[in-house]
Amino acid sequence: MDYVDLRSDTVTKPTPEMREAMAEAEVGDDVYMDDPTVNTLQEKAASMLGKEDALFVPSGTMGNLLALLVHCQRGDEVIVGDKSHIYMNEAGGMSALGGIHPHPIKNQADGTLALDDIRASIQTEDVHHTITRLICIENTQNVCGGIPLTAEYTAQVGQLAKENNLLFHIDGARIFNAAAALNVNVKELTGPADSIMFCLSKGLVAPVGSMLVGTRKFIARARHLRKMLGGGMRQAGVLAAAGLISLEKMTGRLGQDHARAKKLFEGLKQVKGLKLDASPSSNMIYFDLAEDIRLSESQIMEEMKKRGVFVDAAGPYRFRLVTHYWIDDAGVEKAVKAFEEVLK
Repeated sequence: MDYVDLRSDTVTKPTPEMREAMAEAEVGDDVYMDDPTVNTLQEKAASMLGKEDALFVPSGTMGNLLALLVHCQRGDEVIVGDKSHIYMNEAGGMSALGGIHPHPIKNQADGTLALDDIRASIQTEDVHHTITRLICIENTQNVCGGIPLTAEYTAQVGQLAKENNLLFHIDGARIFNAAAALNVNVKELTGPADSIMFCLSKGLVAPVGSMLVGTRKFIARARHLRKMLGGGMRQAGVLAAAGLISLEKMTGRLGQDHARAKKLFEGLKQVKGLKLDASPSSNMIYFDLAEDIRLSESQIMEEMKKRGVFVDAAGPYRFRLVTHYWIDDAGVEKAVKAFEEVLK
């Protein structure tokens, strides 16, 4: 059966063009920094985001952790959203591996951290307090609905950080989705940040990898720490070849995924038993089950699977659907029909 997989955009498999590029990639040893394909990918990523240098890493979680480890010393504090991926879904790495103390503050409904909340969270100089070192935001903000954060807001956070001698990191796992949704150049969303991580293996369709971007000094230290964490890859050009196609071709087509998310949303609006959040801003749809639905999340997932559609629960009676390169119009229609049948 041909499945329609809406669990995440991490499920994307490489395109035939990517597979061909991977097979033919020119490679070296990236720990020696002489893999030409990796070097080209890093140069292109840095240029696209308007920064000096970049580092190819195995995962977004490692990329974010490396940023935290470079920016913070043990015992330092980082301001993060209470619904951020760094805080909720990265296995407590900042604390376990970096001795870094998270200071979570509320994510607003629009995905932002209120500027006044950030200011109020900056520790005063006192021997009893941790030292606030870093502010992190997430763009797009996943749990709040895949919402893009604007260039204006990002600039305000950057200015606040500068005024308080703090560093600023963006978990930009889907930063190109944000740029597409806002119809801006990605540099407008990354300019104020000291570092940015973005994923190649989500909506950009590459099979493996993320990029960490910042100054040359920052990346040099991150490279050392990447080796410490076991992320020093050898002939990684085989993977980087797919990442180059992600940057050259996949960044320009994300609007198609957003359009299909809206089409899916409109179809699901007609299905009884679903309480949808707002119309999607990017490639994510969130909804809750109505009170009269007696099926559990696991039962719904199993029934949908029988009908050729993979979905994943985002919490009790709550689901998230994500569109991506391999979801076409027929897949959207199939998903809507499957929900109609399951929830009758």
